[in-house]
Amino acid sequence: MDRPFDIVLFGASGFTGALTAAYLARAAGPGTRWALAGRDRAKLERLGLDVPVLVADATDAASLAELARRTRVLATTVGPYALHGEPLVAACADAGTHYLDLTGEQEFVDRVYVRHHDRAARSGAKLVHACGFDSIPWDLGVLYTVTRLPAGVPLRISGFLRVHGRPSGGTAATVLTVLGRARQAAEQAAQRRSAEPAPKGRTVSSGPGGLRHVGGWALPMPTVDPHIVGYSARLLDRYGPDFTYRQHYAVRTLPRALATVAGAGAVAALAQLPPARRWMQGRVRPGEGPSPARRAKSWFKVTFLGEGGGERVVTEVAGGDPGYDETAKMLAESALCLAFDDVPERAGQLTTASAMGRPLIERLHRAGITFRVVQ
Repeated sequence: MDRPFDIVLFGASGFTGALTAAYLARAAGPGTRWALAGRDRAKLERLGLDVPVLVADATDAASLAELARRTRVLATTVGPYALHGEPLVAACADAGTHYLDLTGEQEFVDRVYVRHHDRAARSGAKLVHACGFDSIPWDLGVLYTVTRLPAGVPLRISGFLRVHGRPSGGTAATVLTVLGRARQAAEQAAQRRSAEPAPKGRTVSSGPGGLRHVGGWALPMPTVDPHIVGYSARLLDRYGPDFTYRQHYAVRTLPRALATVAGAGAVAALAQLPPARRWMQGRVRPGEGPSPARRAKSWFKVTFLGEGGGERVVTEVAGGDPGYDETAKMLAESALCLAFDDVPERAGQLTTASAMGRPLIERLHRAGITFRVVQ
């Protein structure tokens, strides 16, 4: 594509967007043509980065179409995506522009597949969701684990998260949006199942794990990540003829496990009640997040247990502050990977594993997010 920019970052005035812009300023090579975009030029200019600033509004389809035509890769941090994201996806699918986001919203991912996958496949656009902590450690961690097991045999992989960190106001607002749209999400999932062809001669099962005791307590983790991993498995034959993935949140004690489950259940129940949801939304302020000192103390580790063909492997993906510093790094490196690395030719709605795979693992490892075999 002969366009003025290699990468455009949309929404850099938000908390995670500003971190992503700062990371790109450090990591992009001198020949990288990149720009910031958003509706408020003054806010973007206050970031103090020596790059072009483009004006576009998430509610203005014409401005988004023009933005998509000017770049090869467009990364966005403007969420909640179920409310604000689809017009930009449509513009990228039409223009053949590679699209990246940070969504953790399964409803949005399913809607994009139903409405835009075929058109993007024809235009050559890669539509890649969940390019942050949702869901890169899981998606690429499973790929890393799969490639260390025999090919052509049934595979079973379990992932276990340990994490220390605090969310930003934008993330909290997205969580409340997801919890308040359970009915819409279920309807969209049904449409996705009808539209997406099943892999020929192969079976894939992915989802949250059950409550189990494995040196600590492993809790079900009903996030978008198993959904993303399952789609990678359906797209990539290397995951074998019969693939199963389960995801867990790991805690050390039973009281902590019970408290976590009870707390998550209470928030989910309250979010179904409009007055309670409005009150909770008033308690979070998008654009704000943890201080640098608090982020410096944050970390994550995901351990994967993989089994297949009589072999067993344990791997780990680990890094620093998961929600913000490392998410910004993941999104920026994903954009650089799509812009400059030798990646598969496939197009349409994809995942980080199917769109970039090993080149992105190598980029992230060089950037300090470790992928390693434990045993």
